[in-house]
Amino acid sequence: MAALASLLLLRRRGGSHAADALLRALTTAAGEQPLTASAAKTRLRREHDPDRVVSLFEAIDDASLSASSTRHALSLAARRLSRSRRFADAEALLSSHIPASPTEPQLAAVLCSYAAASLPEKALAAFRSAAPSLPSPISPLPFNAVLSVFLRCRRHRRVPVLFDELSKEFSITPDASSYGILVKAYCMLSKDAKAHEVLDQMRGQGFTPTNSIYTTMIDSMYKQKKMEQAERLWKQMLESGRKPDQAVYNTKIMHHSLHGKTEDVLEVIAEMEEAGVKPDTITYNFLMTSYCKHGKMETAKELYRSLGEKGCSANAATYKHMMAQLCAHGDLDGALVIFKESYRSNKVPDFRTMSGLVEGLTKAGRVAEAKNIVAKMKKKFPEQLLSGWMKLEKELGLNSDSGDAGTRAECISEETPSEAEAAMPKTLELEDPSSDETECMAESSTSEEMPRDSA
Repeated sequence: MAALASLLLLRRRGGSHAADALLRALTTAAGEQPLTASAAKTRLRREHDPDRVVSLFEAIDDASLSASSTRHALSLAARRLSRSRRFADAEALLSSHIPASPTEPQLAAVLCSYAAASLPEKALAAFRSAAPSLPSPISPLPFNAVLSVFLRCRRHRRVPVLFDELSKEFSITPDASSYGILVKAYCMLSKDAKAHEVLDQMRGQGFTPTNSIYTTMIDSMYKQKKMEQAERLWKQMLESGRKPDQAVYNTKIMHHSLHGKTEDVLEVIAEMEEAGVKPDTITYNFLMTSYCKHGKMETAKELYRSLGEKGCSANAATYKHMMAQLCAHGDLDGALVIFKESYRSNKVPDFRTMSGLVEGLTKAGRVAEAKNIVAKMKKKFPEQLLSGWMKLEKELGLNSDSGDAGTRAECISEETPSEAEAAMPKTLELEDPSSDETECMAESSTSEEMPRDSA
């Protein structure tokens, strides 16, 4: 096992306190039964203990790993370690999976995973170290991976600098994806003129701007309230022969859901369907946002319940937004239903949203139900991730043994996490993405997370 051998060598050379915990996890992994990449990723998504995650990752049968599955599984492991503030362990794990003579897809997959650990400079160092062993000329693949890590880690100012620096240093010819990352960086910096210069540069080199690039720029214009420029870009996209897809329609829908009327949202959805583009979960999330914003909570709940009929399933943002809105409108029963469904689907909302539900229940005198939720969260997550819950529990007085005799009898069901996981529909299990498995592009401009000001 490459990672295990690497850390054993590190320890023999003088030891490293940062590596000790990870080494124990990897040693445990030596006794694990081999897992397929698909089976391991399903378990990785449900596991929050970082040492156990590393153990599961190292048990994956190498023969079942593609570049894509490597990136997703390694990212999950690195993210768990970094969230536990074990950055040195995350770096050790990532660097140990770069082969001595990597192929470009192998290197790009590992480099992309550095974003999950918020280690962009380490990704750059890994690229520079591995570049001499790559065949010449180096393709844009690992180059794009490095740029995307800086983008995803919100180091936007570094992207244009590295774009020029690395392409010249290693004689790399950027492709459409490279330019897409550069456009995204300029848009995040609100440098519209620079983004348009990149479009002109692309056209000059024979590239037609992709749907992703148009989506990024249109999204940026909407967020800056530059409506005319957004509509002009939409027109340019159509004139270039590009057909609007889900992402770009969702960008327009997001704008109307946050700043317009529900009728405007429904009009764009109708236009979308007429064009043969099927609305997805993100589309309906923004429609629910609009309903909630205009006080149509029952309509929003009906839409939520009908997602399955529309061929969609709730994602993490759906649960987060609906729970926050139901709590804000005093519908604690509805929020509890959302919690139970998110728990079964292993997509429990973030601490901020969950704490709102716990606080609401406590203030309403439903202390037993509040305690039940806290107990489930403490059982689900490892101790190092529970500081917020411990503090909330103390502030609300939920860590005492006193109960509330008047609490309603219909408390949350007492299924354990494993039982909840067993109830998970197969369709919610982690699957390999359908996109190009070796491409590591910037995040979509219409994130699945609901905008903060809509919740």
